[in-house]
Amino acid sequence: MAEGNQTIMEKAEARFVDKQKKTAERNKATAEYISEARAREIKTARLRELRLAKEEADRVAEALNPTPKKKRVVKKAAATEVKT
Repeated sequence: MAEGNQTIMEKAEARFVDKQKKTAERNKATAEYISEARAREIKTARLRELRLAKEEADRVAEALNPTPKKKRVVKKAAATEVKT
């Protein structure tokens, strides 16, 4: 009977160790996911700031030195129609 209890205890211990390993792996994966998400948020914010600064600089440059509007060239209809 003591042998039966020993194997039961060994099985329980093995299951406990497996659960601990899985929990540690899950925690590690979650930490990596959170870390990557945070890095992505920081990078996105930095790129957004750069884009907004460039757009503002472009607006200022356009205000200081506006591009002349192109004159429309109106094509006259050719009088090549044959009247019948």
